[in-house]
Amino acid sequence: MGEPALRPGDADRDRYDRSKRFGWFDRDAVRDTAVLVVGAGALGNETCKDLILSGFRNISLVDMDHVVRSNRNRCLFFSDADARQRRDKARVIADKAAAFAADATITPHVERIQDLPGGFIARHDVVLGCLDNIEARLHVNAHAYRHGIPYIDGGTRGLVGKVQVVVPPDTSCLECGMNATHHQVKDVRYSCTGDDVTVFEPKMASDVNTTSIISAVQVQEALKLANGRRERLIENMLYYDGNRNVADVVEVPIAPACPHHDER
Repeated sequence: MGEPALRPGDADRDRYDRSKRFGWFDRDAVRDTAVLVVGAGALGNETCKDLILSGFRNISLVDMDHVVRSNRNRCLFFSDADARQRRDKARVIADKAAAFAADATITPHVERIQDLPGGFIARHDVVLGCLDNIEARLHVNAHAYRHGIPYIDGGTRGLVGKVQVVVPPDTSCLECGMNATHHQVKDVRYSCTGDDVTVFEPKMASDVNTTSIISAVQVQEALKLANGRRERLIENMLYYDGNRNVADVVEVPIAPACPHHDER
């Protein structure tokens, strides 16, 4: 007997039909990739949504914070009820992921990434950083680089944003691109000891459109890694300016004094 005849509408019954039309898309490879998302705020919301819709099914999500009402204008997973109940951001996203894909597993970790066991990051195939502070970024960068795990760092400030792709040992890392201002902020945080000490950082303007663009680029890079398309990765940082709606790729050279490149 020959192949069964195609009927109208058959293509639309396959959830991933349009993705499979890219010759390089490997459904099984994407599904089996262990992804770590650090940060469940605006970037984390969009990133988790895009990961799930793209076919990723094995996601760990780390965030120590709870939902507040000001999150609502840029975080599609959160509701006013979540804010009133002060629900944990990571748990809210994990609970509501089933609305996007019943077979998706998001494992929430309601704590600082710095407080998780040393080998936690190494259990994943790729890390997506959706963080808003330098200390946590440097922690993820250091552990991912040490274990050879690709790290895709995203960040926004108002209408501008960036995505840096770190692929050990071939590329520069996050610390290579740090400037004096970054070090000053880091030093303030590290100089404060004790759980009762708080570093005041003013709230910044945030835009859901910029957040959506940056998180989409992060997930696009994760798809390249999952599908073995490393030659297509950003080298090394994409800078987006929403004021002019332009984007540029900026080279970040390996810093000679960076501690993560001593062996080179």
